[in-house]
Amino acid sequence: MRPALLLPAVLVVTAACNVGDAGPSLPPCDPDDGGITLPEGFCAVVVADDLPRPRHLVVRDNGDLFVATYGGRRGDTRPGGVVALRDTTGDGRADVEVRFGPEEGGSGIALHRDHVYFGPDDGVIRYAVPGDALEPGGEGEVIVRDLPDTRSHRAKSMAITDAGALFVNVGSPSNSCQQEDRTVGSPGLDPCPQRETRAGVWRFDASTPDQTQDDGVRYATGMRNSVALALRPGTEQLHAVIHGRDQLSQNWPDLYSTEEGAELPAEQFVRVEEGSDFGWPYCYYDWQAGRSVLAPEYGGDGEAVGRCADVDRPILGFPGHWGPNALLFYTGEQFPERYRGGAFIAFHGSWNRAPLDQEGYNVVFVPFENGASTGEWQVFADGFAGPDVSPRGAEHRPTGLAQRPDGSIYVSDDAGGRIWRIMYRGM
Repeated sequence: MRPALLLPAVLVVTAACNVGDAGPSLPPCDPDDGGITLPEGFCAVVVADDLPRPRHLVVRDNGDLFVATYGGRRGDTRPGGVVALRDTTGDGRADVEVRFGPEEGGSGIALHRDHVYFGPDDGVIRYAVPGDALEPGGEGEVIVRDLPDTRSHRAKSMAITDAGALFVNVGSPSNSCQQEDRTVGSPGLDPCPQRETRAGVWRFDASTPDQTQDDGVRYATGMRNSVALALRPGTEQLHAVIHGRDQLSQNWPDLYSTEEGAELPAEQFVRVEEGSDFGWPYCYYDWQAGRSVLAPEYGGDGEAVGRCADVDRPILGFPGHWGPNALLFYTGEQFPERYRGGAFIAFHGSWNRAPLDQEGYNVVFVPFENGASTGEWQVFADGFAGPDVSPRGAEHRPTGLAQRPDGSIYVSDDAGGRIWRIMYRGM
């Protein structure tokens, strides 16, 4: 049973929106909200469909949308790169589409001083896209190159402060730094050498070209994979939601039941300071007990704390294996008051919660009061996966989040290639 420190995920209902009731600045919603379910008073329109694996996305002040796409993988032969989208008719649907960037694609994207920053798996490229232009006037400039991208957790998500500090996720190449990765009973490497170049967030200068990892600063460590990165507006304080490790019960069946392995460890919502250490691979966060414990690869038994007593604690822990891929702090006024200042998290969905049902495949809302999380969370948007809630069967999987200047929000999906715009119409 999940503890009282979290609210159970609340049920969501399809918004009862009048499709023709478009306000002066909001387009009409789709009759079925593009197939998703939302709280009462909300509705959605499908902005774009069948894009080549759209990942993260950002919105310019004029409403133009820039989307990082992978393409060219898992049977999709279309090129990846940046897809720029514009709605010229006001119906909410993109009718202008421009593509640029490397065809192998990538996951990370950011805007800074009339530049679009794009994150392929091995670095960061920026493109000058001034004014109301949708595409760059010249070639891209390599800002960071030769980042490690072997094996697992290759996505280079990013966030940039107003002053030009560029934060980049460099995920771990393994599950838990075992001598033999994902192998029953294999002990962990101690110390784990992977932490030197991966499993953390690196800081670079957003304006300096041709940097390598050695030119950056390992800003924080012990973060297995932090695809969801965001700066909290007004503070520019970095936050992340970390993918927790897998296979506690599969690799250590004498210590964990299959049910425990399904629920543990937590996906951690964290505030990231310079020098933060969230413990991977030595520790994992048990959201049911509310503490970090020693990983079995390093002598843990599910109860022992040991060296994990001093690792940084999360703001909040979510059930295991949901796959957090995007984080957005809401600053708009289009949604009701309770949403203002809170955080939305897009969960890509689990693959390894058997014998329990697979979960995630949703967007969650975390309320904040007086600048701090209330310790609660609720499912905000659901139904993305459709009837088959599984990685291969899901019709859509939430991946990216962005806020429009008017306060509505976008959600991207890298399974079906869809982007929704979610709006509030009132009760």
